[in-house]
Amino acid sequence: MRRQRDVRCNLRWAHKLWAGISPMSFAALRQISELYQFSISMGDLLFLEGRWYVTHVGLLRLAQRKACIGIRVQPVREFCEAAASRWAFKATVFKSQACKGFVGYGDADPSNVSPLVRGAEMRVAETRAVNRALRKAYGIGICSVEEIASLGVSTRSQQHVSKFPPQSANGNCGGPKVRDRLCQIIRQHQLDPNLVKSYAVDFCGTKTLREATREQVENFVAHLADWAEKDRNALLCQLNSYLSAKEGAA
Repeated sequence: MRRQRDVRCNLRWAHKLWAGISPMSFAALRQISELYQFSISMGDLLFLEGRWYVTHVGLLRLAQRKACIGIRVQPVREFCEAAASRWAFKATVFKSQACKGFVGYGDADPSNVSPLVRGAEMRVAETRAVNRALRKAYGIGICSVEEIASLGVSTRSQQHVSKFPPQSANGNCGGPKVRDRLCQIIRQHQLDPNLVKSYAVDFCGTKTLREATREQVENFVAHLADWAEKDRNALLCQLNSYLSAKEGAA
């Protein structure tokens, strides 16, 4: 009962804060609210360019609700250069005492952060790493807003996502080795390739999979393999949500 009240509260706040939200976006909000108990009024979610984004606060609140036992953050020194304000971090989320950890990486430099946070690149990189690790740990299929490169500059530039390590997105979905690994996971666990692709796009936070960086695709493949091994039924439930969205659009 309380969860349904929270969902209705989110829908009311969405109506107040953002005009012109499509029925599909409202359906996505309802599903996100039910799955993760995110709260718009508490600052857990934002709606930008027709997409829902979870905030750093939202992810931390989720980890608290799920009784996360700890997050370890450490610099990736070979990618750090203080003189150039270039930083990279590795974050590991431990969901329980027995958990081996879910890893996420984040980077930041003056070229991929908003002018509003110039000088705080180290903090941005750390936050991005933690967010990616938390999204992986709890199966969050929507991008975290702090990963967007240029918040506060323009709505169009908000679509650009940071890259780590710096590699070009060449349209081959991460290269043959990554693609082969993804195909192997799909075959091994009997997953629907089209639904996996839809999930990958949401996970990477891009409009199409072609726009994702190699590191984003590699993170997704690792996340998919881990989730399929640990809880295939939950993964299927996540994938089937994209089927429902497509049917609603049709």
